[in-house]
Amino acid sequence: MSTPPTILVFDSGLGGLTVLREIVRARPDAHFVYVADDAFFPYGHHTEDEIIARVVPLVGELIRAHAPDLVVIACNTASTLVMSHLRDAYPLPFVGTVPAIKPACASSKTRRVSVLGTRGTVKREYTRKLISDFAQGCEVTLVGSGELASLAEAALSGQSVRDEDIAAELAPCFVGNGASDPARTDTVVLACTHYPLLLERLRRLAPWTVDWIDPAPAIARRVADLLGPVGTETDEAGAEMIFTSKRPHALSAALTPFFGGRVPA
Repeated sequence: MSTPPTILVFDSGLGGLTVLREIVRARPDAHFVYVADDAFFPYGHHTEDEIIARVVPLVGELIRAHAPDLVVIACNTASTLVMSHLRDAYPLPFVGTVPAIKPACASSKTRRVSVLGTRGTVKREYTRKLISDFAQGCEVTLVGSGELASLAEAALSGQSVRDEDIAAELAPCFVGNGASDPARTDTVVLACTHYPLLLERLRRLAPWTVDWIDPAPAIARRVADLLGPVGTETDEAGAEMIFTSKRPHALSAALTPFFGGRVPA
């Protein structure tokens, strides 16, 4: 029996579960270690230097503890800052998460796209360079949300989150004079892995229909390509959930769909 590959998925909190879900579908043979850095959440409240100083050694500790075959940084904020540092420091494959601006602009019919991310992600030079390189003539509106990631965490944890609070964070993405405006926003890039946790409510609260671009399927395809052919799923291919705050997770029923039905240890 072959040993299943171990994939470590790292995020500031629970948003990376949306990426994990797609990777589990692509690699059901793997053993998954999901790490939520809740002791430092939200990353948007920290400086760039603080995030780098936090994440790079922490990922090193996790690599030594779990010996993964591949690490996914399932966080836009962290990925735009630490990927080069991680690749320089540790000799294994890393897959990051960046705003899916290229496919969004390629598919937009009205040529007006919004990028909804954390305040840190949308102000970063990395994001602006993606627009410069891949906007393809589109008008791109950057929308930095201060609260949506926390609202998504709260909703997944079973807390009540008001539609009005979600709608307020979403409103700046919609540029134009309604659904009949040929120059309206028709595509929104979800540039934070937390946001797909709220996707059904985002669709319902949107003032008109748009395409929502989630990078998770593309990340899963990249992971699958790097790991090679899928092996046979075995009983050893389980899942672990780690909070850096050391708190026990009490979300088993909510979490198991993201882990492909497995109950994370």
